[in-house]
Amino acid sequence: MANQPTEIPQSIYNFTIKDTKGNDVKLSAYKGKVLLIVNVASKCGMTNSNYTELNRLYNKYKDQGLEILAFPCNQFGDEEPGSNAEILEFVCSRFKSDFPIFDKIEVNGENASPLYQFLKLGKWGIFGDDIQWNFAKFLVDKDGQVVGRYYPTTSPFSLEYDIKSLLEIA
Repeated sequence: MANQPTEIPQSIYNFTIKDTKGNDVKLSAYKGKVLLIVNVASKCGMTNSNYTELNRLYNKYKDQGLEILAFPCNQFGDEEPGSNAEILEFVCSRFKSDFPIFDKIEVNGENASPLYQFLKLGKWGIFGDDIQWNFAKFLVDKDGQVVGRYYPTTSPFSLEYDIKSLLEIA
């Protein structure tokens, strides 16, 4: 579970989160990068298309400053039931994903990750601020500010224009 900042966070850089091996990762390590933060699941009907498209976007833009941060979540239809090790094995062997996969978290409710509480502060959703399902996407600029929230059904490819704009690629 992510650590709660002691004061109101000003950006995502105020958070420290756990990776799949339980190590602390300071999001400040991503300063100056454009981030696409996604809650993922291995057994969702949208798994194949999302991971395939996320991988392609990552491979195309990682050298220009894009990072994709994936957060497994089992709150929707029990579609991410595995352990961190099982999730990592699935993602790396089936999809050959190179982007970081973090500790399994909750994105809604009283046990929601503090990072996701921060991400949801904007007035984005049709159902209040809650995440609706697996593969909701948040786009974060180089200053650590959330600039876009996209529904689970939004294709990662459809975010390319927004990503390129933040990366300042013509």
